[in-house]
Amino acid sequence: MTPAIFGLSGTSLTAAERDFFRDADPAGYILFGRNVESRAQLRALTDDLRGLHGRDRLLISIDQEGGRVARMKPPVWPAYPAGEPFAKLWRVAPASAITAARANAEALGLDLAEVGISVDCWPCADVRVAGAHDVIGDRALGDEPLGVAALSRAVLEGLAAAGVAGVIKHMPGHGRAGADSHKELPTVHAAEAELEADIAAFARVMEAPTGRPLIGMTGHIRFPAWDDSLPATLSPYIIAEIIRRRIGFDGLLLTDDIDMQALSGTIPERAAGSLAAGCDIVLNCWARMEDMVGIARACPDMSPQAAIRLRAAVADTSVPAAPDPARHAELIALRDGLLALLPAEGVGA
Repeated sequence: MTPAIFGLSGTSLTAAERDFFRDADPAGYILFGRNVESRAQLRALTDDLRGLHGRDRLLISIDQEGGRVARMKPPVWPAYPAGEPFAKLWRVAPASAITAARANAEALGLDLAEVGISVDCWPCADVRVAGAHDVIGDRALGDEPLGVAALSRAVLEGLAAAGVAGVIKHMPGHGRAGADSHKELPTVHAAEAELEADIAAFARVMEAPTGRPLIGMTGHIRFPAWDDSLPATLSPYIIAEIIRRRIGFDGLLLTDDIDMQALSGTIPERAAGSLAAGCDIVLNCWARMEDMVGIARACPDMSPQAAIRLRAAVADTSVPAAPDPARHAELIALRDGLLALLPAEGVGA
């Protein structure tokens, strides 16, 4: 199996994609707006992917956070709030914020499970820092580790209740970055003592009594306090010492999209480098056949440990789930009732 998650070019598989994916046998797929048209179309596409590999519990992912990060949009699917309203509610009523975040995530997860999507790249457990770039901004679940961790756990629990696995991102923390890693490499010059707040949110999520998150994602960010040359995705020290040991993450570790301009070198070189550094799976989003073929050629087969983590990550996902409109409406009503505790400007979709 190729240790990569690949993108698709359109709303159905091309003949070239079908042949390549059958031979390369990637770990999974990621969907974007270009792949999304209707419920029936999306379900047919995910069914096709499962049939191609003969794996019911296939990793089929999407970035569906709510707010400005949503690939499945109205009018076909409902809009969901970004993280900020839940962070604001946490400040005045923590228990209500947790319940609202969990209900919101379960409702969103039901939308995904209905169309055969098994993994959502969410929540962002990045602690928001004043003055940082707004690439995280209102996506964050707060500006202090305890609240971010509690709300991140609620999101993971809500998704799991709908049969969808969440991905905790962007380890070891993107909230302090002064640049957008889609466009350039951010360098965070904070001292190691300051960075404790960034990793504390992730570490607290790992302490959840309901179990550890099974999927995580790295950030393409350079932290000179830990590694003065390599970004987290390519740093053996940051992956082994910070993410695996100090944060305590022992699940399936994905890279963020290796096409992002924060990284240098060819796409296959980036892929091989991230795996050599300790990532389990490479995320490559843009469906360029030349890049995907290059990754498949440059990367070794998935390691036995990564394969075990992959199976565990999707073991409890739905295959796929039937619609449950009554439950969905109940969850939305619960969320909206709790968010109504905030002033009107604090609630936004």
